[in-house]
Formats: sequence, C-alpha cells, structure tokens
Amino acid sequence: MISRRASCCLVWGMGIVVSMSAGARAEGTSDRIDFNRDIRPVLADKCFVCHGPDAGTRKAKLRLDLREEAVRDRDGSRPIVPGKPDESEAISRIFSDSDFRRMPPANSNLTLTDAQKNLLRRWVEQGAEYKAHWSLIPLPEKIEPPAVKNANWPRSDLDRFVLARLEAEKLSPAREAGKERWLRRVTFDLTGLPPTQEEIDAFLLDNSVKSYENVVDRLLASPRYGEKMAVHWLDVARYADSFGYQSDLDTQGWPYRDWVIRAFNVNLPFDQFITEQLAGDLLPAPTRDQRLATAFLRLHRKTQEGGSVEEEFRQDGISDRVSTFGTAFLGL
Repeated sequence: MISRRASCCLVWGMGIVVSMSAGARAEGTSDRIDFNRDIRPVLADKCFVCHGPDAGTRKAKLRLDLREEAVRDRDGSRPIVPGKPDESEAISRIFSDSDFRRMPPANSNLTLTDAQKNLLRRWVEQGAEYKAHWSLIPLPEKIEPPAVKNANWPRSDLDRFVLARLEAEKLSPAREAGKERWLRRVTFDLTGLPPTQEEIDAFLLDNSVKSYENVVDRLLASPRYGEKMAVHWLDVARYADSFGYQSDLDTQGWPYRDWVIRAFNVNLPFDQFITEQLAGDLLPAPTRDQRLATAFLRLHRKTQEGGSVEEEFRQDGISDRVSTFGTAFLGL
C-alpha cells in the first residue's frame, strides 16, 4: 500500500519524470533503447494499423506487435533479425527508395521520419527486445538517475531528472520559492483551500529541520485532504446531487460521496477501494459501508417523467454502468 505522503508526491512526480526522460537520456544516461518508451509509440502509430492485433485490417499476415511473429521466418526472409538490421526485411523496407517496397506504403498517408527510421534500426541492432505494457510488468525497472553538472542543486533523485532536462535545454533552475508561497501551493494542492493566517504565521516562525514535513503531515491528516482527493474520483463515478432530468430533484446520494471522502482520509488500500465499490455487497458479512460503496454502480441519471418507459430506462442504466466501468477501469 502506498502511503498518502508517497502517493501525493508520486502523482506530482510521475508527470515530471515521464516528460523529462527523453531529454535526460540525451544528457549522458544509457543509450540503450527502451521498447516501451522509444519503439512501441512508433510501431503503434505507423505500423500496427496494417501489421498489428486487428485481424480485420492486417496485411500480408504479418504482426509486428508480437515478437515471435516479427522474428519468424517467412519463406526465407524474416521481418526482424535480432542484432542484424541488414538482414531484417522490415528495416530494408522502411529504408527503401522504391515506392513499391517502401513501408509504410505511400497510399497509407503514414511516413517515418529519418530519426524514427534510425531509431528502429538501432533497436534491431541492439537485439529487438520487446516488453509488455508497463502496467503489466510486476516489478518496475529501477531507472538510474541521470548525471547532472550542478551536483549541489538536487535534494533527491527526482530533482536530478528535472535538472538533467533543464541542463539539456541550457536552462537554470528557478530560485527556491519563499516559505509563504510554498505553503500556499502545498495547501491548495492537498486541501484545495488557502492557508489561514494562523497557519502562515506558525510556519514562518518554525525554523526546525522538519518544518516542511510537519506541514505536509498536518495537511494529510486534515479532513479537507479527503474532500480534495474525492473530487477526482467522484468525477469518474459521474456523481451528482440531482437527477439530471426535468425536475432535477435531489438524489440523496451524499452518503456515497462521504464514503469516498472517508476512504481517502483513512488511506483505504486501492484494491479494497475498488472491490467494495464493485462488489461490496457480495463480500462475506458485508458491513454497511461496504454495501454503501456499491452506489458507484447506481449513480445513473433518474427521472419521474410520467411518459418514461420503464424497460427503456432500465437499459439506459445498464449502458451507463458499463460505460462508467469501462472509463474507470479499462484504460488498456
């Protein structure tokens, strides 16, 4: 289970690390090409439409999304020969000057840049390693932080990724924010509210080593933290306080809203958070809260229109439930 402090830092940090990785790699980290980071996006954008998982659009019975298919012998030639780009038919095709042989074909309206072609060639040269989608890899790989010139600036490994990109762009870090500005930012981030004057005064007077850490701990312990975090999930769950149709009456759905807030405030493990919303009533000896959590499945729009058809409205509810479930959980 990820602690609340770790999770709030992780959400902020992931965007930084992902966006900085390409620039950081250029500044002296490994030149090893990573399939998920460097190759999969190119193949998915330029190749999978004709040589991917969809059998209905696949051409030449060739799949490049599966390594065993991509390296298989096909009547004396192989699309990809790991370690040997000059013997790889796919590499030969993408570099071909012939309109007839070149891939992607001209009529596909897809083209590879010179940089992308060279990237694919280097990938094959390095062994054409494939990887599962990052979310399906049980243990994420440890990424070594990049080397930086200003070794005194980083306070953590995350800072080194940020600084590596700044240095690649020949930029210098901004000056450190003052204590009052930092307090305002972190308070809005974790609670959605500005700090009170009393909180500002107390922080400015606190010169202890853990003054910043103490603020974060206080904010994470605040009921306002759960309210702020719940907003994002309630959007996914299509929560609303009213029917959404003609009279737009009160749904009395607030107990579910409060359950979500409590879940964040008690740091409910994510698997439990999901299980209780999808099947809380099916758990052994379910509690009142576990039953309440299943309101996630019943937050449809409602109507009291006299002319509404009951079966039609029931089917609308089923469709809404399926759509919401897919949006929330089927990101792949």
